[in-house]
Amino acid sequence: MPIALLIAVAASLGAHALLLFGPEFDLPPFLEPPPLLAELKPAPLIEPPVEPPAKPATTAARKRPAKRSKAHATPPPTATPVLNVDDSSTAVATPTIANPSTGPAAVPIGPLALATPSTTAEGAPSSSRLPARGMIRYRVDRGDQGFMIGESTHDWVVVDDVYRITAVTETKGLVALFKPLRIELESRGKLTAAGLVPERFSTRREGRATGEQAEFDWLQMQVRVGQRPLQALDAGAQDLLSLHYQLGLLPDLASGTVMPVATGKKYEQYRFEVLGDEDVETPAGNFRSLHLRVAGVSPTEVWLAYDRSLLPVKILHTDHKGAVFVETATAIELSEEP
Repeated sequence: MPIALLIAVAASLGAHALLLFGPEFDLPPFLEPPPLLAELKPAPLIEPPVEPPAKPATTAARKRPAKRSKAHATPPPTATPVLNVDDSSTAVATPTIANPSTGPAAVPIGPLALATPSTTAEGAPSSSRLPARGMIRYRVDRGDQGFMIGESTHDWVVVDDVYRITAVTETKGLVALFKPLRIELESRGKLTAAGLVPERFSTRREGRATGEQAEFDWLQMQVRVGQRPLQALDAGAQDLLSLHYQLGLLPDLASGTVMPVATGKKYEQYRFEVLGDEDVETPAGNFRSLHLRVAGVSPTEVWLAYDRSLLPVKILHTDHKGAVFVETATAIELSEEP
């Protein structure tokens, strides 16, 4: 009986290994979202309110003012009152928007227009919600039945407005016995008032560098992905790792956004759809989250927790063959001390 039982267990393990961990097996977040060609249109120009025409001066208004003593004489009023703010320390300048028929072209308003390196502010960006240091550990399941295949750990640190984010994903347990795999991602760049501005993205597999990388040149507005020729770089562009953390830094995210992404293999536009607010249960806690999705043949979904600085607490990806991979947060550590 023990021998028969051992043979049955071995046969079962072999069958599961062939079924679940064949040569096409891989781990997220390295399964890329599908590229979507998105047409970027500038937001409609906001025209200043039309002021009613000035009323003609009345006869009473043209009467000579009462005589005053020379000691209190004042200059005659000008045609249009002018506020002198040069000597006022509390005056606030109000921006004006040029008339589209006469003024200069307006700048598009929206997440992509705001997330640009030219808006870098001195000192710590007050609008950023990304903690100075953090760690999120994920359980990685294949399918939605809770079959664990590995773990992924994201770490980041921000010092003097310079950030570094790393993600290490590797198989665990029985899966590691049949398919040992370890992949590392790294994103480096600057943290500005508008969010993350990546400068270099790289990957390593089993400790060795791969050709999947991206170099961002913000001065020349060019990006090189892998060994491809230089391409024009768009404002607000991210890499495959930084995009998860840039989403929570964008203004008006609830209306959706289009984000240029360098995955290490290609450079494409991705449109994030907003599916609404949802309560997400994870081993790290229950979170009210904003649910986003990149639709397409291989959709990717992400849940951003409101009370965790809009950080990703759950990520789901479906590959082109229909296999589902789910990353669920098991531990979250945040600190404002770098």
